[in-house]
Amino acid sequence: MMKKNTILALLALLVAVAAPFVMYPVLLMKLLCFALFACAFNLLIGYTGLLSFGHAAFLGGAGYIAGYVIRDLGLPFEIGLLAGVAFAAFVGLIMGMLAIRRQGIYFTMITLALAQMLYFIFLQAPFTGGEDGLQGIPRGTLLGVIDLSNDLTLYFVVLAICIAAYGLIVRTVHSPFGQVLKAIKENEPRAISLGYDVDKYKLLVFVLSAALSGLAGATKATVLGFETLTDVHWSMSGLVVLMTLVGGLGTLVGPIVGAIVIVALENRIGEFGAWMAVTTQIDWFRSLGEQVTIVTGFIFIVVVLAFRKGIVGEVIAWNERRALKAK
Repeated sequence: MMKKNTILALLALLVAVAAPFVMYPVLLMKLLCFALFACAFNLLIGYTGLLSFGHAAFLGGAGYIAGYVIRDLGLPFEIGLLAGVAFAAFVGLIMGMLAIRRQGIYFTMITLALAQMLYFIFLQAPFTGGEDGLQGIPRGTLLGVIDLSNDLTLYFVVLAICIAAYGLIVRTVHSPFGQVLKAIKENEPRAISLGYDVDKYKLLVFVLSAALSGLAGATKATVLGFETLTDVHWSMSGLVVLMTLVGGLGTLVGPIVGAIVIVALENRIGEFGAWMAVTTQIDWFRSLGEQVTIVTGFIFIVVVLAFRKGIVGEVIAWNERRALKAK
């Protein structure tokens, strides 16, 4: 099993290295950032059972801070990323301290309310550009040596960042700390009875998830060269929930698959609609590009009704059933 996982990981790495030579690197970098965002969110809901509806605050907030530090303060790329991550971790600490003492829908509503407060702060703060957003964020250089203006160079830097962050998530899930998180998700009263300080563990994983979401947001802002209110809006928090559910809640690869499906839909559905219109001679398909939210909503309904465990979750369950039959 271990050998099979290692081979799959190496194949995935080879695909990731070869991908920018056949696809648009900026789209791939955007996909990597959202995959990291979904994995960070999955760490909270998939392994601890905490449904946050305020993760957009970490993604967008870190993007604004990184953009401000790089563009307005003229500091290097890596300092911008660190500032964005530090901001997201700090906001995660404050939000977590206020929210983790509540459970279920109350926890979710508190995170949503606090994130919306941050949204209005960014809407009115002078350095964010209001509804126009933060434009013209330069990429700069890495460590003062590597020029990041080239898409291909920046892609491999972003790939390295995302692999390192993903490795941290995998290590966390398989560590004793991760086992306690799973115990909290399965049966919190039992975890308390065993002597674990549940609130401390929940706060730690909340801050870690916020920091990793901030890393995704800061990287995304640098890649695209702008940051807008869309990334701080509650609808972005809904989007990451959708990515995680579509891919597979509580699986390590599921959020990545979910991010690929959703981002590909958002960026390529117009071309797919045009192809369908030519193939079927039904002109309505040409309007698919303007109805992305309807299509993603339809996919969400299909997944909830037919694939309750998500794409990867269903594949894992199918493999387990097949292994049981073979015994």
